[in-house]
Amino acid sequence: MILEIDCGNSLIKWRLFDADASLVGKFGAAADEAELREQLLADELMLGIKRIRLVSVRSRAETNRLVDMLKVQFSIIPEIAQPARFLAGVENGYKDYGKLGADRWLAVVAAYSMKAEACLVLDIGTAITADYVEAGGQHLGGYICPGLTLMHRQLSEHTGRISYVPGLVAECAGPPQTTSSAIECGCLLMLEGFIRTQLTLAGKHFGGEFCTILTGGDALLVAEFVPNALVIPDLVFRGLAIACPD
Repeated sequence: MILEIDCGNSLIKWRLFDADASLVGKFGAAADEAELREQLLADELMLGIKRIRLVSVRSRAETNRLVDMLKVQFSIIPEIAQPARFLAGVENGYKDYGKLGADRWLAVVAAYSMKAEACLVLDIGTAITADYVEAGGQHLGGYICPGLTLMHRQLSEHTGRISYVPGLVAECAGPPQTTSSAIECGCLLMLEGFIRTQLTLAGKHFGGEFCTILTGGDALLVAEFVPNALVIPDLVFRGLAIACPD
C-alpha cells in the first residue's frame, strides 16, 4: 500500500493506493500537518503502508515538518517529487526548471502521458494555473491567477463595508441584487473570462486541435465553459506516480 500526499496551498490531500490492484482506497484532505496526522492514525489501513510519495508547494519549513511527522509515525522516508528538466517525454518549459511549481509539473506530465498530444492543462484551485504542452512534449509555460477562494477573500478583507456571506448564490442569470450574489457572480465571470481566453490562446499556440484537461477543487464549476474537456480530479496524483514510480 502506498500513501500519496499532495500538499497544496489550502489543503493537504491524501489517498491510499494499492499498486498491485491499481485501486485507490481511502482518501481525504486536511488543513495542516496536525489534522493530517489525526486522520491517518485513525485508520487501521495505514498499518499496511509500505511507501510514501509526496509533492508539496508549501514552504520548506512546513514541508519538513510534514516529512518529519511521517518518518516518526510510519518509519518511512517519503519520496518527494520535484520539477525536472525532462520526465516521461515532457521537457520543462521554465528557464530555471526548478522554479516551476511541483504540482504544475506533475499535472503537465500526467496530462501528456494520458494523451500524447497538444494539451491545455487547467488546474482550478486556490490559485488557477494554465499550462501548455505541445504535441512533441515541449512544455511552453503558462499562466497563474487567483482562484475563487482568493478572489472572495481579497474582497472581504480589503473592502471594509462589504457584508459578504459566501456560497449563497444559486444562479447568475442576470445582474445580481445582493452584495453576496454580486461577488459570487462577478468572480465567476472573471473565472469564465480567464478560461475562455486560455482556450483562444491555446488555439493560436497550437495552430490546430488540442486536448483540454481540467483538475483542481473547482474544476466542475468551469467544465461548462470548456467543451469536450476531460475532468481528471487526481491528475497531480497520477503525475506523482510517474515521478516516483513503483
